[in-house]
Amino acid sequence: MTHRHSSRIVRPGGAALLALGTVLAGNVLIVDALLISAGPGKNTLLTIAKAVGVHAALLTMAQLVLISRLPWLDSRLGADRLTRWHRRLGTGLLGAVLLHGALAVFGYATLSEDSAFDTFSALAGVPASLMGITSGAVIVTVVLTSITHLRRRLPYELWHGIHLLLYLALVLGLLHQAMETTTFAASALAAVYWWCAWASVGILLLFGRIITPVWRNLRHGFRVAAVVPEAGNAVSIYVHGRRLDRFPARAGQFAIWRFPGFNPAWQANPFSLSARPDGHHLRLTVRAAGATSARLASMPTGTRVLVEGPYGAFTGLAKTRRDTLLIAVGVGITPVRALIEDLHGSVVVVYRVRSELTAPLLGEVRNLCRARRAPLHVLAGPRQSAPPLSGAYLAALVPDIHSRDVFICGPSAVTTTLLRSLRELGIPNTQLHAERFSLG
Repeated sequence: MTHRHSSRIVRPGGAALLALGTVLAGNVLIVDALLISAGPGKNTLLTIAKAVGVHAALLTMAQLVLISRLPWLDSRLGADRLTRWHRRLGTGLLGAVLLHGALAVFGYATLSEDSAFDTFSALAGVPASLMGITSGAVIVTVVLTSITHLRRRLPYELWHGIHLLLYLALVLGLLHQAMETTTFAASALAAVYWWCAWASVGILLLFGRIITPVWRNLRHGFRVAAVVPEAGNAVSIYVHGRRLDRFPARAGQFAIWRFPGFNPAWQANPFSLSARPDGHHLRLTVRAAGATSARLASMPTGTRVLVEGPYGAFTGLAKTRRDTLLIAVGVGITPVRALIEDLHGSVVVVYRVRSELTAPLLGEVRNLCRARRAPLHVLAGPRQSAPPLSGAYLAALVPDIHSRDVFICGPSAVTTTLLRSLRELGIPNTQLHAERFSLG
């Protein structure tokens, strides 16, 4: 197969992006047509307020689809990318909510010839408006606490708890829409389409976030089989269960893990699979980076495990070329080690570590690379003394880098810098695949 022919193939990620974009854009066009057919509001400001409010609702639907964790969508586009889009849409949602509220207040103030403050007070006394005001206030609070600088100052559990208030905002927003009678009430067809759209989004969210994880945990009955110490203050946790050959995990993916009975049930951590699933065990390797992860080294066998996932598109499914360059920085070796077992074609591995003595899974990586005759380059030493992990250095180290897919896993800042450097070399985005280690 020639490169010209292969470039015309629609890859799984491209197909998923096309499907998602088509559904979202089609829904916007249909709703806009229904909105226009409903006619204008009582004045220009209220007409615009209505349009902005409807598009704020559409943004909310898109937000929910992006975080629904649908297996088909997530395994092709990746949780990292979907979460990034979710954050960006959150900024647009904040603006739409504030603009809708302001236009509605000034629109009604124009009708009644009252002040904006008096109009706001009057609207707050109307149940339909009060639901919308409260929903908007919750959305503003959640979005503001998700701003990067503030988000980093909050404990993850506190931020996550605040974020869950979005479900309260969703319920209040739906009540606001149900009690508001000026948008789609004139057309039965429009009302049916609007609420069917909401029902579809709700079903997707329920399926991805609740039904699928609960079903998989009941089906497989995950338990800790062994906890094995590794170099670099890390441990490998082996998890077994029933019919694991039916668990749809791929090398390179991650899951959200809970260990109720050992850790609090609300305490969850995203960890990658550090070995290709073999149908008998799942393995995750955890470095002691904090009190929670350090405590896992003392976890007894038989501990119950709740698994949410698998997630992520950091898999062979994303490949566009026959050959691959795998780059791991620190504990980012975990999904890379699994990919070494799984990928076909020529594989080159670059592993950046502070010290070979404390590098997690280095012995296994060496054995795997030796077995498949894959070149392994271990870049050891402090950042000041080790070779710079840059696009130019990698191009010298791997001369055919432009004909390879490049998979990168490591700290977010290092990954971002390296991706930028590789793009400057002329490597297209379709050949670059990254997994960032971060919560939220």
